[in-house]
Amino acid sequence: MDKKQDEWRREIKNNPCVSKSDIEKLFLDLLSPLEPFYAERPGRLKLGTHGTVYTEERRQIEAYLRPLWGLGPYLTEKDHVLLGSYLDGIKKGTDPNSTDYWGRISDSDQLIVEMASLSTALLLNKEKLWDSLNEQEQKHLHQWLLQANDRQLPRNNWHFFRVLVNLAMKNCGMDYSQQIMESDLETIESFYQENGWYFDGKETQVDYYVSFAIHYYSLIYCRYMEKEDPVRVEKMKRRACLFAQSFKYWFDAKGRGLPFGRSLTYRFSQIAFFSALVFADVEALPWGEIKGLINRHLRHWISQEITTTDGLLSVGYHYQNLVFAEGYNGPGSPYWSFKSFLLLAVPESHPYWQAEAVGLNIEKWHRSVPESRNYYQYNQNLQHLLAFPAGQYVDNQNHASAKYSKFVYSTQFGFSVPKSNDSYKEGAYDNCLALSEDGQGYRTKRLDKQFQLLEDRIIHWWQPWGNVWIKSTILPFEQCHVRLHEVRNDCLLYAYEGGFSVPVGAMEEKIEQCLASVTTSIGRTIVEGVRGYTEAGIIRTEPNTSLYFPSAVLPYASAVLEPGSHLLVAVISGLLPGEKIDNPVINGTGKEITIVQHQQRKKVILEG
Repeated sequence: MDKKQDEWRREIKNNPCVSKSDIEKLFLDLLSPLEPFYAERPGRLKLGTHGTVYTEERRQIEAYLRPLWGLGPYLTEKDHVLLGSYLDGIKKGTDPNSTDYWGRISDSDQLIVEMASLSTALLLNKEKLWDSLNEQEQKHLHQWLLQANDRQLPRNNWHFFRVLVNLAMKNCGMDYSQQIMESDLETIESFYQENGWYFDGKETQVDYYVSFAIHYYSLIYCRYMEKEDPVRVEKMKRRACLFAQSFKYWFDAKGRGLPFGRSLTYRFSQIAFFSALVFADVEALPWGEIKGLINRHLRHWISQEITTTDGLLSVGYHYQNLVFAEGYNGPGSPYWSFKSFLLLAVPESHPYWQAEAVGLNIEKWHRSVPESRNYYQYNQNLQHLLAFPAGQYVDNQNHASAKYSKFVYSTQFGFSVPKSNDSYKEGAYDNCLALSEDGQGYRTKRLDKQFQLLEDRIIHWWQPWGNVWIKSTILPFEQCHVRLHEVRNDCLLYAYEGGFSVPVGAMEEKIEQCLASVTTSIGRTIVEGVRGYTEAGIIRTEPNTSLYFPSAVLPYASAVLEPGSHLLVAVISGLLPGEKIDNPVINGTGKEITIVQHQQRKKVILEG
């Protein structure tokens, strides 16, 4: 790394992310490494070589258009040298007679996704973008964008892309389809649950797309349609206010967002919803509270290794990592995170910028939110957030079980995805009950057959094979949780109960009978098999399986289950440095198990 790059990285990591000028500088610092790529070909950026489910041509157009999520807001008040490059690329990319034409689109085309950033930039900067085009160029752009009205879309948040396209054309005084806008908004409406929560097309998918897609686009719609569509806008704002009350439970006091679900390579888009609240002037939480959430989150991310050696945002999470990526994560995909820079379209006179950032305000350390299909638990200083999901899964996406169906997800320890299910080491099955018929091929919980999210526990009914039935009861306690599995199996099974993964490095390992623990600089992970387990161990998992740590170790408890009925009970802990645990006392025989810790007493009635 040369001296200039070293200085650039140091400036980013030292950015306090407080004032508008701080946020502007962060945006410009992250944008600047892209600038040399604009000279290669109009309307395209070639940022890497790895593949996706869409073509190389579309990967390059995506990489070109996604930075507009940040540049569009920035241009509302200031100019930028790349404005000319974008005007040139838009003209040539939408001209069917140009060799640089972006082309005709098909059903469910990736370019429909990328139309959203262009449409939002047009909404924000009609004078600088739209009015800078001549009549023929405007016609070309209009025709290219309105292709979306003739295409089939996945039944999920994509319907909002087409709303933004039509809204932009309406704002530019061009023909658009009010009928299609209404139809798409009705589709989005069908995803609504309660208390501000939507699902993204399927009830089993309640993830960041609720925040950085559905609510985010709703708030943009509110900004431009308040006078013409006041009833819907009022409803959208009311729901955003409700959503904010529980979505803040996806963040800890250090600013870290919950690592859960798909598209995690979009990193700091996790707080894009809060930026959209400011943009739409919706004080769903006090401005100082929103400012604290945004500032802490951005500071967390700039302290991680989120860029390549040449300064580009990488596909990865805490480090560059293609193992966990989805098939739609191209080299330019991480610039979706620029959605959080919508804040830059907010004038400095807005009360948000004048507010003092305040700490995380969490009313309950333990909270079940059924409409989000999650149970949330904090430690006492709110610096460690755990989430226990139920009934969540996504079809046809990479590592769906690992991203949606583990028993618990942590802001301190992250989670892992498998490289293969051939061995326990390759599977990296943290916070799962991993099962195998032969000690080689492993299965974990996928979508629950049934589930319950209660005030004091989470219950899963699942079947890894047709002849294996499991009821897993997860009981959160202070500094730990108890996992109780009732297993009925018609075949021999090898069972492994995984705890939290921690990084390889200076560490203290301990194995005693059915207890395994690892103590490191970031904390301590403990698995104690209380009933049904016969051994414990610690395994170094395959590199790059953890989203947090390039190399990790995992404690586990194990058992061999002969055909029949079995009860497995384990206590799982993930402790921050200095934290201690008072182990719960577990008693009971026959049909009833009682777990007591301090004043907490929980009872489990066993099935058949």
